[in-house]
Amino acid sequence: TKSFVAAYMSKRKYKWKKIFFATLWLLAGIGVVVLLGAAMRQKNRKLCSDVKVEIRGAAKQLFIDEKEVLDILNAMGRVSGNRIASLNLRMMETVVEKNPWVSNAEMFLDNNRVLQVIIYERQPVARVFLLDGGSFYVDSGSLRLPLSEKLLVRVPVFTGFPSDRAILAAPDSSLLKQIVKLGQYVLADSFWMAQVAQIDITPQSNFELVPVIGDHIVALGNTDSLDKKFNRLYTFYQQAWLQNGINTYEKLDVQFDNQVVAVRRGTTKAGLDSARAGEGNNKANH
Repeated sequence: TKSFVAAYMSKRKYKWKKIFFATLWLLAGIGVVVLLGAAMRQKNRKLCSDVKVEIRGAAKQLFIDEKEVLDILNAMGRVSGNRIASLNLRMMETVVEKNPWVSNAEMFLDNNRVLQVIIYERQPVARVFLLDGGSFYVDSGSLRLPLSEKLLVRVPVFTGFPSDRAILAAPDSSLLKQIVKLGQYVLADSFWMAQVAQIDITPQSNFELVPVIGDHIVALGNTDSLDKKFNRLYTFYQQAWLQNGINTYEKLDVQFDNQVVAVRRGTTKAGLDSARAGEGNNKANH
């Protein structure tokens, strides 16, 4: 009986001890919430001390600058010197992102109550000319961008795009994606950026390269197997030009596997002089 009573009392003591600590933790949690709430209310009553704008981009073209960002923000209401509680950062991000050159905007207040604004700028990969002569830039996501009044961007130039409609038909949308792919390829290679003057779009939606050096055109076809096509062309340049001269041919066609079909100047028949160009030949370093 005594052992039973002792066990019962020990169990009750453990139960009350457990309740005591649980209550203690609950009160501590309530205290933390109250303190946090008070701190947040106090912070919200404080004023934003300054605005710092950082613009990021792979090439840092700065199509949008700090002044433009500040103008957009202040158009919604004064930022610096305003109460922190009145700043709707998500809405401010959304408004800034409406600028066509802004890919993403992130904003936060640091411990010094400075509004940090980080802008990710869109990066054009090609300039596209329409059949009527108008033009636009296009970025890696196939988004059409307006021309910049600030500077002229050095990117691959395409001519002969067939449509300026806001919503493109499926064939034109597919063509624009091919332009992005080809533009990125040329843009990433210093040799081809220096050698390709422009890229013409044919009525069949194929591509023809117009070189800077050499009076000829290069029939590229579509954007399938770009590595192999450009490697064949580079190999042909190395071999045929050394043998026959830079202006021997008026057209080079790299669409066919393992060869370049070369049309001699002044003829209508394709010649295959030194035109075997294995796809395994990698372009030399340049």
